[in-house]
Amino acid sequence: MSSEPEFVLPLALRLGMGEISNRRMQLLAAVHDTGSISAAAKAIGMTYKAAWDAVDAINNLTSQPIVLTQHGGAGGGGAQLTRYGVSLIEGFSKLSSLQSQLTAWFAEQNIDHLTQDLRSLFMKTSARNTFAGTITAITKGAVNSEVVLKIQGEDTLSAIITNGSVDSMGLAVGKPAYALIKSSFVIVTKEAVKTSARNQLCGTVERVTDGAVNAEVVIKLAGGNLITAMITEGSTQSLSLKAGDKACALIKASHIIIGVDQ
Repeated sequence: MSSEPEFVLPLALRLGMGEISNRRMQLLAAVHDTGSISAAAKAIGMTYKAAWDAVDAINNLTSQPIVLTQHGGAGGGGAQLTRYGVSLIEGFSKLSSLQSQLTAWFAEQNIDHLTQDLRSLFMKTSARNTFAGTITAITKGAVNSEVVLKIQGEDTLSAIITNGSVDSMGLAVGKPAYALIKSSFVIVTKEAVKTSARNQLCGTVERVTDGAVNAEVVIKLAGGNLITAMITEGSTQSLSLKAGDKACALIKASHIIIGVDQ
């Protein structure tokens, strides 16, 4: 997986196989200006939760952090961009200006539909967890195959998909791919356990967001990846989960969707 940034149209920042939209780049710029995720979210009209989700997704796409966060303190914690992050938003700002000129040219030529058609090619997904990585192993069975994906920080994910899917997507060892996991498919424990779940990823609780019925738990793995689980409030209370606690995410291999770029 390449870690070199590449700008593409409609304007987005491509990092490896993932892309950071114009909206998220605005969030990064606001974080740089305010030193706070909550203040940055307010500045660009984004909800606090959506801003945190965006920061998690951005950091999961890169080989090195873009946003560093700090919890607690009199001001409720803070956030800042790394040098790498600052260089990215500076480059993005310059290219945004060039894109405005290009859009104006499209308008003059009466071919605005080209921009719209290009945008329609970009996929969005409801899966809360999306990880970019490289396929390291494929083990075929009679009907299904186990696909092992190496993601950021040497962590791996094993997925069970049909042989037909392996063939139709052209999956092979060394090929870049995505792993998509719904947050409701992630089971949380406070320590490593013996389980039939093929994937057991352990790390530290980054934050817990309580709701009326369910709670969102974000676990930061040793390699830097962030994985989000949606569990009941009762489970959160029985586990006494809080930021800084050790925790593990359990995921069945059959609950992981594999995707590739066309």
